[in-house]
Amino acid sequence: MDIDNTAVLPALSIKNTVLFPSILMPLVIGRATSISALDAALATEDKQIAIFTQKDPSLSEPTFEDLYKTGTMAIIKKVSRTNGVVQIEVQGLSRLEWTESITEQPYLSCHYRQLPNLQDYDAETEALQRVVTEQADSMLALTRPELKGSLRYALSGVDGDFNQIYLMAAFLPIPVEKEVKLLAAQTTKELLTLLHEYLKHEIQVLELRNQINSQVQSSMDSEQREFLLRRQLHAIQEQLGEERPEQADVEELRRKLQETSLPDSVRKIIEKELMRLQRMSAASPEYQLTRTYVELAMDLPWQYSSSCTLDLEAAQQLLDAEHFNLKEIKQRIIEHLAVMKLNPKAKSPILCLIGPPGVGKTSVGQSIAHAMGRRFERMSLGGLHDEAELRGHRRTYIGAMPGRILMAIKRAGSNNPLLMLDELDKLGHDFRGDPAAALMEILDPAQNAEFHDNYLDMPFDLSRVFFITTANTLENIPGPLLDRMEVLRISGYSAQEKMGIARQFLLPRQLTDTGLTEQQLSITDDGLISIIRRYTRESGVRTLERTLGSLARKVASQIAKGEISDVVIDHQKLFALLGPEPFREEQIRQSLPAGVAAGLAWTPSGGEVLYVEAALLARNTPLLLTGQLGDVMQESAKIANSFVWSNADKMKLDKAKLSRSSVHIHVPSGAVPKDGPSAGVTMVSALASLYSGKPVRSDVAMTGEITLSGLVLPIGGVKEKVLAAHRAGIFTVILPKDNQKDLNDLPEHVLEVMNFEYIEGVDQLLSIAIPQLMANKASAVGMS
Repeated sequence: MDIDNTAVLPALSIKNTVLFPSILMPLVIGRATSISALDAALATEDKQIAIFTQKDPSLSEPTFEDLYKTGTMAIIKKVSRTNGVVQIEVQGLSRLEWTESITEQPYLSCHYRQLPNLQDYDAETEALQRVVTEQADSMLALTRPELKGSLRYALSGVDGDFNQIYLMAAFLPIPVEKEVKLLAAQTTKELLTLLHEYLKHEIQVLELRNQINSQVQSSMDSEQREFLLRRQLHAIQEQLGEERPEQADVEELRRKLQETSLPDSVRKIIEKELMRLQRMSAASPEYQLTRTYVELAMDLPWQYSSSCTLDLEAAQQLLDAEHFNLKEIKQRIIEHLAVMKLNPKAKSPILCLIGPPGVGKTSVGQSIAHAMGRRFERMSLGGLHDEAELRGHRRTYIGAMPGRILMAIKRAGSNNPLLMLDELDKLGHDFRGDPAAALMEILDPAQNAEFHDNYLDMPFDLSRVFFITTANTLENIPGPLLDRMEVLRISGYSAQEKMGIARQFLLPRQLTDTGLTEQQLSITDDGLISIIRRYTRESGVRTLERTLGSLARKVASQIAKGEISDVVIDHQKLFALLGPEPFREEQIRQSLPAGVAAGLAWTPSGGEVLYVEAALLARNTPLLLTGQLGDVMQESAKIANSFVWSNADKMKLDKAKLSRSSVHIHVPSGAVPKDGPSAGVTMVSALASLYSGKPVRSDVAMTGEITLSGLVLPIGGVKEKVLAAHRAGIFTVILPKDNQKDLNDLPEHVLEVMNFEYIEGVDQLLSIAIPQLMANKASAVGMS
């Protein structure tokens, strides 16, 4: 029941604990205000005092605002004073809360309201109390197992169910904030629920902590056990005179070192590493790293070179047997073998094979290695953007490895293999470094005699390695790197060359792969030329081989089913086996209207015949260009138009008509981007024909760059362009005079049927391409 609000009690503040009803608690009092409150309580007849808990235990002189509102009325049971320190025992009587502070000096006193005792005890709360009691036992078992029995004993001597609950709350290590909530609970059920939730959470945390401690202790026990067992094993082995496993490992490496031929500088470093290895424990991570390093250093072919074949005749026969044509490359290899025969210490060249896909650059490297008697290793540089892939990682990094160059040398087993670096033009670079910069040291004969791999950390001689690189174009190769290499170009093949390659290499290989014989599958010449011209269009022979493979598989399927026993494939049977022709064969236009001229273009898949068409428009607009023309090709069109305009009088063209018209230039295959300066002469011819009304010869194709002054400059890709004209049936080709030297690369059967006109200026061009125009000009000059 409530005490009258006029009643006043002295108040005592305590720290870090809560006094519950019926609980006997010893306290030590040292503050002057607390001693004054105690004296005031002792002066009363019932010796009662109000006890509240401080919110902040660090405060030395708290006010009522610094105390929790709910507290306990207590009776002072015992007082002992010693040297200014007062020790008392108080017993909680009932719960209360202060309603108004009266004084704070010389001690705290307040009006209070007594809170009723908890009486709502039923079957549900009884069950809940039993659960809480079991939880309390579990918590003590996890924290202080020695007190588990003490709690049961203490509970047995307490009357009243809610007093037992308060005893458990006081007995368990519960934070002050939660104890205050337990004291302020309005019902027994609320009190038990709060205590249950707290104990449940604490038990889960304690079980998890014990589980973690158990795992850590188990791991430590395992390591200690392993350490002790190893020490005992070492002692037993020493008593028996046996070697430890790691000692035996080191001794095996020492024996291998004695048997391996190494430079003295390398041997000293390896011996030093073996000394470190001998002092290490086999369980140490450093042990395996050092052992791997020592094995790599001993496995490298520091002083072993494979013997080279110096029989020039045999090497020439081998190259001819494995590759069709490629005279320049074969001649360069024979020259190098001849130099090595006269000077065995000569350094190997660094060749760069440039050519479109599928022309056999990679297989050429294998043939060169075979012809020279060297071991062959290949590595692709396509997409490589980490410099450490070539130079290796330092051993300080986790997972460090040697670079690809050193690993290729190790696999080859000799210090003079032929190492092919494929796809040089597809190197990348990012924040991890520039692989092209690392390649400059690897490929430079002046530097690679002491190539430094970050993992090996010793100079290794690469000067005896025969490096061959391959690329499709030179544009993406850095200039300083390209300067260290000798460029050899592999152009595309003519139709006749592809027939020879197919007969000699591709078709026999596909017959072997499919299990067919020459009697079961044979292809006529017209069938093979149709496959080359109408089912494949490329500079190389990769698609041709795939098409022959598809043809062989279809025939093998029919033979396996018993539908046929053998077949001879000609042009008529290709459609049934391979389907419609993907490409139409290039055909010469039988007649050309005014304003159309046949040009020649280079593409990665080979040469193309490219017609340039021009038309006059009945409006005065700027020059109109269509056909996906690049910037350089657009400039060529503007130069051609300006040249024709500036030389209109010389060509006897009607300038008044030209001034009233604009021009539209179009290059067919509009979906295909085109660029380059070599269409300049074709555009001049088309514009001159358009303005004069005289057609360009339909049996002539042309290529060359022009200038505003009328000069014709040389261009590239002559072989591919001439082969394209040959395929289309155009046998007269106009070329810049400076390109005459490039015709040496053409097959003899092409040179025999082709007619070449070499020009230096536009006047010569027009006299050949539009003879009627120049005839009119000559007659006009004669009349004057």
